[in-house]
Amino acid sequence: MKFMVPRYVDRHQFFDDRRETDAVDIPGLHYCSHYITGEEQRGLLAIIDQQPWLTDLKRRVQHYGYRYDYKARMVTPELYLGPLPDWLMPIAHRLHREGLFSALPDQAIINEYLPGQGISAHVDCVPCFGEEIASLNLGSACVMEFTHPHNAKQTKVLEPCSLFVISGSARYEWQHCIPARKSDVIGGVKINRARRVSITFRKVILNH
Repeated sequence: MKFMVPRYVDRHQFFDDRRETDAVDIPGLHYCSHYITGEEQRGLLAIIDQQPWLTDLKRRVQHYGYRYDYKARMVTPELYLGPLPDWLMPIAHRLHREGLFSALPDQAIINEYLPGQGISAHVDCVPCFGEEIASLNLGSACVMEFTHPHNAKQTKVLEPCSLFVISGSARYEWQHCIPARKSDVIGGVKINRARRVSITFRKVILNH
């Protein structure tokens, strides 16, 4: 299946989709609610489901570019898997072209989250990856929580086909997580989660 090259959007058109029930004020956090189309989302999911999954975590994972060592929390030259596949390169080039990444991303991790699954609060490995981290949300919507050491906490609804990018303070000072639960309350309404797949793009730093 051929994946269409995503549409070009100028960096100045990349904006936070702010709502009264979902407003965030975190320096370095950018959000676009419709970064790809529904057709592009379906194409990506079809390709992803044709690839082999790793099951060494509680959730299923795919690594591209470099494999991330979760136990050692590092990336080394020995973990190089090869260039990103052709079906991920258009998005990587788009992120760089639009100025959302200062360098072309060369690593991607795909995570599958079933209802009830999440990820604990964390900051992406600082010595392993560059300043920008981007994640494309496919399938179900969910709520992501951001917490700051000074007891600040904010939430953001991640919609299907959306993209968020963190850099600066959002990248290095704020932790982010997805609570492990089967539903979220969005705008005062309980929404049951379905299968969600995320594609996270990063630039590897090899200094080990």
